[in-house]
Amino acid sequence: MPLDLPASPPTAVAPDPAALAVTEALTARLSADIQARAGWIPFEHWMQRVLYEPGLGYYSGSLRKFGAEGDFTTAPELSPLFAACLARQVSQWFAQCAPVVVEFGAGSGVLAAGLIEALHALGTPVQRYAIVEVSASLRERQRETLASLPAGLAACVQWLDCLPERIDGVVLGNELLDAMPVCLFESEGAQVREVGVALDASGRFEWRAQPASSSLQEAVSVLQPLFRGAQRGGVDRYRSEIGFQAQAWVRTVGQVLVRGAMLLLDYGFPAREYYHPQRAQGTLMAHRRHRAHPDVLVDPGLQDVTAHVDFSAVAQAGASVGLDLLGYTSQARFLINGGILEVMAPLAQDAARTIAGVRQLGAVQTLLSEAEMGELFKVIAMGRGLPDEACGFVRGDRRGAL
Repeated sequence: MPLDLPASPPTAVAPDPAALAVTEALTARLSADIQARAGWIPFEHWMQRVLYEPGLGYYSGSLRKFGAEGDFTTAPELSPLFAACLARQVSQWFAQCAPVVVEFGAGSGVLAAGLIEALHALGTPVQRYAIVEVSASLRERQRETLASLPAGLAACVQWLDCLPERIDGVVLGNELLDAMPVCLFESEGAQVREVGVALDASGRFEWRAQPASSSLQEAVSVLQPLFRGAQRGGVDRYRSEIGFQAQAWVRTVGQVLVRGAMLLLDYGFPAREYYHPQRAQGTLMAHRRHRAHPDVLVDPGLQDVTAHVDFSAVAQAGASVGLDLLGYTSQARFLINGGILEVMAPLAQDAARTIAGVRQLGAVQTLLSEAEMGELFKVIAMGRGLPDEACGFVRGDRRGAL
């Protein structure tokens, strides 16, 4: 879920006693699981447990994740203008569907609070803001954040334990799909193997591959034309990921979306870029204390583990359940279409005179810069029963790249 930062080694700072207890307990459970499964588990299973193991996983545990004191900062926390720009798009859709938002994985609750306030200011208040959140600790943080809203606005918020049977409104997922477990594969010549986790002689976690199932081989064969040049370029073994769970989530939620839109924001690429011959090691990264590094097997439960999103696969998953593609573009272009520059223009001169103002300008630069979040992060919208005229994609729509 994090802001993308240059890769660096894991921090050398030792975990505090509470964090150490978490990773030791989760390590013991994972080791026992590996031993019980003939010495190997798929990486997808590993990632599911290190992120969501009840009470111990990165997202299900109580350790702080967001903001300066956590491991990463998300776009809504950088600037309230992020929520304000999303609100313009949601407000437009509210003219065609119920004034309801269903947010999955609401993080710290900052985006929810900002959207509720911005939609009210636009004269299109949200009637019900439902949050689907699997983490009890994050639910509590969201409650604390949303408690700062005026009572009349906070009353629209509710938390759900499961997917609604029917959604008429706007489905929202900000940095959601990157935290869904992925299947890890490697291709070498005609061979396809699934990469998983095993234990070395000293009991430490290590990578190990075994022959892929027929279904995984079939999925990789579809992708092989995209990265076949890697082997011609001297790469013996091409490793990458497939987000089967993200695709399944889009299909499942898309099926219950009877009218409205699905708006997803995350870092990633269309398939031809995701599986580029030069990206021969995939996109898996760990994030801890605002640093990114490739050693995802260390300190389970104490660091975020993510993979970029294949937006072509997301669009195909939506289409398979009858959703219309309403737009795909970079975060920078989406925010510009949402009026972020117009809002900033009259504020910029005064803002530059104060420390808080300078920070706000810097935050907007981070959101828009091609070198930071502006280009790496993408926005995709799919819908049912809506006209193809989403204002967030009026310029710079890249759906043809999918």
